[in-house]
Amino acid sequence: MRLNEEHVAGLATKTREQGEKTPVTGRRLVVFGAGYVGGALALRAISEGWSVTALTRNVETAAALRARGCQVVVARINEAGWWAAPELAEEFQRVAVTVAAGGGGAEGYRQSYVEGLASVAGWAKKAAQCGQVPGHLIYTSSTSVYPQGGGVRVTEEHPVGGEAETTQALIEAERLAADWPGAATILRLAGIYGPGRTHLLEQVRRGEASGQPQAHLNLIHRDDILDACAAVWARGGQGAEIFNLADDGAATKGEVVAWLAERLGLPAPSYTGVPAGGRRALTPDRIIDAGRARCLLGWRPRHSTFREGYAELLAHSQA
Repeated sequence: MRLNEEHVAGLATKTREQGEKTPVTGRRLVVFGAGYVGGALALRAISEGWSVTALTRNVETAAALRARGCQVVVARINEAGWWAAPELAEEFQRVAVTVAAGGGGAEGYRQSYVEGLASVAGWAKKAAQCGQVPGHLIYTSSTSVYPQGGGVRVTEEHPVGGEAETTQALIEAERLAADWPGAATILRLAGIYGPGRTHLLEQVRRGEASGQPQAHLNLIHRDDILDACAAVWARGGQGAEIFNLADDGAATKGEVVAWLAERLGLPAPSYTGVPAGGRRALTPDRIIDAGRARCLLGWRPRHSTFREGYAELLAHSQA
């Protein structure tokens, strides 16, 4: 997903509020897949004085990031032509792979996640052969790797699986990330929302919500993902680790939708009982437990439930 004008404007405002900082030598971050999460991660790092390089296939995203002081390589992550880009010749202390499928169904998933991770791993191994130390990798995966339903609370100890080709692609990509030649952290993200990503609000406004009201809706605000990334890198690590990321809400979709409808002064919408557009199946009913991230990383979501997150979005939209 590319950075639209609203995303850039909001992030630029935060950068100005935090104060412009000059990049510090030896503090380099590379972001592969600088879309909704990755683009925000890049801009936050720049505001904190990091030298940031981003790889994206979208020329509009590239232009927006360059305007904020980011070095950019325009290329497809699953190809190897970008390995020789001069912007990627430096040693990076932090590496983030925050790709999205970008459409295309199962094949799009394989290209972005599996082939993409394989390409990034090849680039890192080549750099290691030249004497560079591979930076600490963060790979943003998805809680959709879990097949569990029935309202159970799911931790990182639960097995992953699923017959869908898209799920299998995500699992295979996690295996590639775990083989990173250095510290690697896999973040399994719940449903992402935040500035510029308000699909559920639009459903409420239309009067028709996808899915079923009794199923739990596991959410994570974009900015809380960025905080978790900062906590991971600050803690450091060896080998590969996995953390779930979700807020403390444990709310059903019916609860979230009813609250939004009330705040918008609208009647509660009806439910389609089928997945949202672009999804092949309904997400199983479960509660994603992020207790491990809270315990080991000291991470706490600032948007602890959907109420804090959506109240912020609604206030921003009415400003």
